[in-house]
Amino acid sequence: MEGNKSMKILVDADACPVKDIIEEVASAFKLRVLMFIDTSHILYSDYSEIIPVSKAPDAVDFALINRTEAGDIVVTQDYGVAAMALGRRAFAIHPAGKVYDDSNIEQMLMERDLAKELRRSRERIGGRPKKRTYQDDERFQAAFVQLCRKASEGTSTTGEDGD
Repeated sequence: MEGNKSMKILVDADACPVKDIIEEVASAFKLRVLMFIDTSHILYSDYSEIIPVSKAPDAVDFALINRTEAGDIVVTQDYGVAAMALGRRAFAIHPAGKVYDDSNIEQMLMERDLAKELRRSRERIGGRPKKRTYQDDERFQAAFVQLCRKASEGTSTTGEDGD
């Protein structure tokens, strides 16, 4: 598969459970991968460029977004980071395989803020997150491959070609 030479994949890697899948798919598409971690984490890779940043709050998020350009792919669990990536006309995907786009990000941000308010008021909202399964990895890989194809073809984040 021939990759878009300027396009890259940026990963919020501190707690990312799909780093190996990202590298496998990126290698097939011949795409550059930048993995951002804070200095309290250690990460090695033969494929990706590892970018350690300060442990300051949101330092990884801002370093990642500052390197994001239109057409890049951002892998993050953080809806705020996803929204900023979309604002830069990049693609964004959650490690569970959910592709963030202009049609769903506002709802996700609103739900995040509501959950935050409930936590502040000490309301109980749900239990522990479910353990990651093989099916979660398969779902992410399928969505990620499709997104890499779309990004390599130059399709926009809104689903329209070009600007």
